[in-house]
Amino acid sequence: MDRKATRQTGTFPLKMARRGFGEKEFSTQDTGATMTGITDKRLHPDKHRQPGVACSLNQAIWIMRTETENKMKKLSFTGALMACALAVTGAMASEDPSQWITFDGFEGPGVGKHIVLIAGDEEYRSEEGLPQMAKILATQHGFKCTVVFPIDPERGIIQPNYQKNIPGLHNLDTADLMVIATRFRNLPDSQMAHIDAFLKTGNPVIGMRTATHAFNMGGKYARYSFNFRPGQGDSSDWAQGFGRLVLGETWINHHGHHKHQACRGVLAPGVEDHPLTRGIEDGDVWGPTDVYGVRLPLPGDSKPVILGQVTERAGDFDPQDKWFGMRPGDKPLPASNPKNNPLMPVAWTKSYQVPGGRPGQSFCTTMGSSTDLESEGLRRLLVNAVYHLLDMEVPPKGTRVDLVGNYQPSQYGFHKDEHFIELNRKPVDFRMKY
Repeated sequence: MDRKATRQTGTFPLKMARRGFGEKEFSTQDTGATMTGITDKRLHPDKHRQPGVACSLNQAIWIMRTETENKMKKLSFTGALMACALAVTGAMASEDPSQWITFDGFEGPGVGKHIVLIAGDEEYRSEEGLPQMAKILATQHGFKCTVVFPIDPERGIIQPNYQKNIPGLHNLDTADLMVIATRFRNLPDSQMAHIDAFLKTGNPVIGMRTATHAFNMGGKYARYSFNFRPGQGDSSDWAQGFGRLVLGETWINHHGHHKHQACRGVLAPGVEDHPLTRGIEDGDVWGPTDVYGVRLPLPGDSKPVILGQVTERAGDFDPQDKWFGMRPGDKPLPASNPKNNPLMPVAWTKSYQVPGGRPGQSFCTTMGSSTDLESEGLRRLLVNAVYHLLDMEVPPKGTRVDLVGNYQPSQYGFHKDEHFIELNRKPVDFRMKY
């Protein structure tokens, strides 16, 4: 692999050029007392913007607060929304940059665009699948990709069962697109503020698998919950939360038999010439996760792109097999079977607009486990969607989606906390290996 194509260093840049702040780099060597890599000409006039110059954490916080105050009067509508998310500057500065990972792409149509991918589900191993997608987008298309994870704040490890912490969400403040694959998260207000601000800008969103039920919380951001019921003073637009409003559906049910019936994707009528389906034919999209149920028709201007045929496993159930004995060659149930009549959409597009925000576009797929992403067709569908949502031309034969490195995803399923403690995974474990 060409080392020039993707840089992945010990620093994680927080680029706030859009807000006029200039660039600051935070080193992974943050000890809590000194933050290496933050430079400012008021502290080091002769070394301005040179990496490796150290200042105290208090100085770093003072710089960011001062610059925020000085720029507030000049911020545009979009900048003002982001400034609201940055109001908790001290909390942001205290986050350890080793708790997320960034891949910088330098060659390809995506150069100059930033994608933030948010992992955080207990079952479908988004903490494995999203780093792989980030590597594909960075190395083969040039996007800068930041992956954030559910982190156990005491141990500093990736802990999918811990629902209250995803550090690094401030990276959304400079993102062009958000990819989210969370499940029932209950995040603190300081982290939710960045998601809320991002959506109010109308920037595009891709939701994967459990993102239809991404949040489950009370308090200030209760409206994001999958089962939210608007009360007095609430906008009815938020009924059933983020999933229904932004993506088009909330959690309904397992339509196929979980761990026994897979999903075979076929093109929805009328999308044969759609940019999203370039390079994709019937059967190319496949995954061992079952088809999710949705309510038909989907709301608003939702447009189905891929429909999911429920397939019947030909062989025996194998609890040790990563696909539980299911295979891409398994046959769909007859069209007369209620499971396949009608077919459930498993991928669709939709317009969205959160109250108080600008209109935007989303793409949702109810597929997306780490083992689903072994399907070249599903990977292509997702990368095609990135191009399409960012107003980039999808190549005539679809996008390149070769797996990067030795991708060996785990079988999906729930585990106790001890399982993840024993794994002792940290974001750096998903770095590029040459």
